[in-house]
Amino acid sequence: MSGFIDLQVNGYAGVDFNSDELSEADLVAACTELACDGVEQTLATIITAPMDQMVSRITRIADWIESVPEIRKQIAGIHVEGPFISPVDGFVGAHPKAAVQLATADAAERLLDAGNGHVRLVTLAPEMDSGAAVTQFLRNRNVVVAAGHSDASVVELDRCIDAGLGLYTHLGNGCPSQLHRHDNIIQRVLSRSDRLMISFVADGHHVPTFALRNYLRCMPSENVVIVSDAIVAAGLGPGEYQLAGQTVYVDDVGAAWAECRTHFAGCATTLPRMREILIRDLGATETEINAWMRDNPKRLLGYTPATSAAL
Repeated sequence: MSGFIDLQVNGYAGVDFNSDELSEADLVAACTELACDGVEQTLATIITAPMDQMVSRITRIADWIESVPEIRKQIAGIHVEGPFISPVDGFVGAHPKAAVQLATADAAERLLDAGNGHVRLVTLAPEMDSGAAVTQFLRNRNVVVAAGHSDASVVELDRCIDAGLGLYTHLGNGCPSQLHRHDNIIQRVLSRSDRLMISFVADGHHVPTFALRNYLRCMPSENVVIVSDAIVAAGLGPGEYQLAGQTVYVDDVGAAWAECRTHFAGCATTLPRMREILIRDLGATETEINAWMRDNPKRLLGYTPATSAAL
């Protein structure tokens, strides 16, 4: 296939995009490694933090997109994951609960202004967006809106879908390990998979391959997106790493765990490795791989044939 399009990269090959010490040289190095691994374009992902820190991190990356050709070629924009997510344990995942907040247009506008037009995707929890007002606000600003880290009801999901929600971020994660057997966020989202793209982390850890097979069987292939959710540890193997000031442990089988070892904190698996897993363990075809890891994310971001030729 042609190059991968990755909508969710928190860091890569020793570089943490959410570090306040991130330098231009660090980001260039990460972009070089991503390109070497066949990733054609990415969205640099900034996760929940105190608002001033998020603004600073977004501004810095946006400035480098505009001024550094090597960064501009690799980073197609910024994915803001939070802070408008569920504060409930399990659903909040590895995001700092103290920095979570209700969605407001003023806060969303501050994040967009920091990105100077480069914020392409925002992940929020529909239950934190009263009346889907911020979803509508973001769509009016041509930003793709995803749900995630959420326990939204079907009614709340539908309200945001009607307002322009286009994606669910890494389904099967950003939720507790124990859920109601029928009425849970995974089943609710899958029930709307004809109206919503859904991204998955296909490393074999975030979602076991047998479960991922079931999910993929019950949704349209044109709505499947594979993301890496890569962190600083991506491609480096077992060890201890930092993600936005928190410690992450990568075990001997490549799973990236939060310090408490109760949930994952990003992913240490690269997209080429995920491609191998999808083909070997799920029997995915090259046509499916190309759709899930390139064409579908491009379509979500609004690339036309003319703009795609530039990729």
